[in-house]
Parts: sequence; C-alpha cells; structure tokens
Amino acid sequence: MNQIHLEINCDLGEGIAHESEIIPFIDAASVACGGHYGNEETIQKTISACASLGKKVGAHPSYPDRENFGRKSLSISTVSLLDSIHRQIELFLKVANATGAQMDHIKFHGALYNDAAAKPDLAQALCEFISENYPSTSLFVPPHSTIEQIAKEIEMPIRLEIFGDRAYTDALQLVSRNDKNAVFTDFESISSHLNSILENSQIKTQSGKLIPIHAETICFHGDNPGILSFLPQVRKRW
Repeated sequence: MNQIHLEINCDLGEGIAHESEIIPFIDAASVACGGHYGNEETIQKTISACASLGKKVGAHPSYPDRENFGRKSLSISTVSLLDSIHRQIELFLKVANATGAQMDHIKFHGALYNDAAAKPDLAQALCEFISENYPSTSLFVPPHSTIEQIAKEIEMPIRLEIFGDRAYTDALQLVSRNDKNAVFTDFESISSHLNSILENSQIKTQSGKLIPIHAETICFHGDNPGILSFLPQVRKRW
C-alpha cells in the first residue's frame, strides 16, 4: 500500500454541472469569485457543499475577464488589477464568513496564474499585495517559477502546486490546450504522471525530459472530460 498522502485540489464554482460529484474526492477547492466566473450565489453554493464534507476552500481570483474565462492575458494597469483582485477576494470572504468557513489559500486563475509565474514585476506586485492584505494565507504557486522565488524572498506562506492532468514543456510551463495531448483524461496517463512526481520527485515533460520537482498540492481541472472516471481511482491510489 502506498503511504503517500496526496493533497488534491480542484478549481470549482465555475459552472460545472457535476461539481457535487467531484467534491468528495478532493481536499481543497479554489472557488471562482467573480473575475472570470461566479457571483455571491455560486460562491455560497460551492463553499457550502465543500464545508458539508469537511473540505478546505480558497479564493480563486483572476483577470477581470469573463468573456475569455480569464484564459487570456489582459492589458490592465497594476492598480486596476489589484483593485479587482481585492474585490474578488473580499467577495469570497464575505460569503465564507457567513458560512463559517475559513479561507485556506489563494490561487490565481488561468492567464494571471501563468503570467505571474513568468513576469517579475507582476509577481512582485501580487506577492506584496497578498502579503500585506492576507499575510497568513498560503498562495498556490508553481515550482521553479518567478512568483515562487519572490514569495520566498518576502517570506510569505506558499504551497507548491503541480497540475495532475496537464502536460508540461521543458520550460516547466503547461502545454497549450491547442495541443491535442495537452490534457490527460484517463487514469493510466495520470497515474504515470503522478508516479514520477510523487515517488521519484521528477516531472516528465512532453519531450521526455525529467525535471526535479517537489509538489505539495496537485490540481485537477473540474472541466476535464474524464474527471469522474479517474478522480476516484486517484483518490483510492493516493
């Protein structure tokens, strides 16, 4: 029996029809809070469902871009961006407090997550904002990223996150969703991906390169077409 305990997280509150079937198999949910999707009603529904099963919840802010579901980089001033993120997190907290839930973490969504991983000025601004306004809250960050480095420099709490259902490039970036092999949808491919990460502390990139890695939380996408098939098996295995 494998003794590794895998913390599984999932991005929820995004209009997925089968969300209630996912929650029993995860440890934590990052809840969309109005930037790319969601409103007070959807946040409350997801937080309540998670709380009823003892699952942790965190805020999932993004670029304010519902049209593109937060998956495109947005040309926006830092002041406007931080103001939007603040409003999104505060909306999450308003609902969480009313429900009696605690904010476990903050995780940026989509293009904002990717941009913060690579752009020093953006990462610096985001880290300073989170550190100042939510100093005790962990930020999910990708390993070997710019935002990880900056977060460590200012000594803010972080959790290193890897995606369990996505392929990686040699630069440790997610393979574009336009690539037909970018998303793993079956247990066999996901199991191989996770075995390398959890048991060998390496991530195997799409080209076959092995990169040393450490992960504290693994994310699966709620809109993955195979999630209801593979997630129970992943939970049972780890």
